[in-house]
Amino acid sequence: MQIDFHHTATYTCARLAGLTHEQASIVAYSAQYVDDATQAGLVEFLDGSTYRRAASAHKALDYKNFSDLAQSRVWIPFHFMPGNGGLSAGEVPPGGRSEQLRVVPNSPPARAMVTAAIQARTRPWALQRLGIAMHVYADTWSHQGFTGVRDDVNDASDLRWADGRPASAFTDRLRSWFVSAALPLGHGAVLSLPDRPYARWSYQDGLGRRVHRDNPTDFLAAADHMVQWMTRWRLQDHTAVVPGLPADARRVFEELIAMEAEEHERHAAWRGALAHGRFGFERVDVDYAGRGPGSWKREALGVDEVDGVVPITPEFQRSAWKRFHDALLEHQFEVLHVILPRYGILAD
Repeated sequence: MQIDFHHTATYTCARLAGLTHEQASIVAYSAQYVDDATQAGLVEFLDGSTYRRAASAHKALDYKNFSDLAQSRVWIPFHFMPGNGGLSAGEVPPGGRSEQLRVVPNSPPARAMVTAAIQARTRPWALQRLGIAMHVYADTWSHQGFTGVRDDVNDASDLRWADGRPASAFTDRLRSWFVSAALPLGHGAVLSLPDRPYARWSYQDGLGRRVHRDNPTDFLAAADHMVQWMTRWRLQDHTAVVPGLPADARRVFEELIAMEAEEHERHAAWRGALAHGRFGFERVDVDYAGRGPGSWKREALGVDEVDGVVPITPEFQRSAWKRFHDALLEHQFEVLHVILPRYGILAD
């Protein structure tokens, strides 16, 4: 999914779940920042303090850099949550590890991941943790059928639109950017089609199966479940039976999801709908700065690129940027070392 969904749709789902504007803003920023936190390593401060940050993505989802993309510590916990074939812990799907690693919408491991975020509700970085979980959870719909490691199932071909027309006009102009060896990782072979909300399309996977995808239906289902889970987070009850999207809001979601445009145009349309109060709560101006003025990183560190030693401020410990990275590390550890091993999946 792209910025229109991970940022503005996530914000809207959070508000519909009963979170405040301030809470929803943190959740939505965190959900989008998962795609923008591309740098890891040590930050050194002038007073001798240090802080080690994590990365949850690679630059521009850099499919060309396939040696980096092979890092399961990034792609599995933050973008391609293994679905275990949709089965519960203790059950192994036919197909073994390959099938265990394939992404399944709303899978038991994905629900366990969101439950863990609810159970971390008292952490200082609880809202950041929820936003990260919502990013990964939403991606179980858009990234379904693919894995975050090299696997033949990812080697998709014969992309077609829903009416049967070849999608080559879309892919040919992009395919030259990519190193062929990278394509069996994630959904590199189908490029951004899984992340475009309006797309209805199909492809042949690396096992020779024809796979039909209806992104509008999937994205709407993701939003419906996100409202439910964020309501449970607010109630601090991961078992609560709660409603999803209200009918009026659902119609606006359907309209915006169907918009055939590039991601920043779609993001602007979502922002416009929020500014006009179309979702049943007050009019709000919701924007996002991943870097530069107004970004969490600039506010925390005073710089956009850490090149050498930087000053530390008294506010750093409480900064949204530090709390985001604290949440990244906690989420990463929980997924790789607690949740996935319950399903017999070792992926670190």
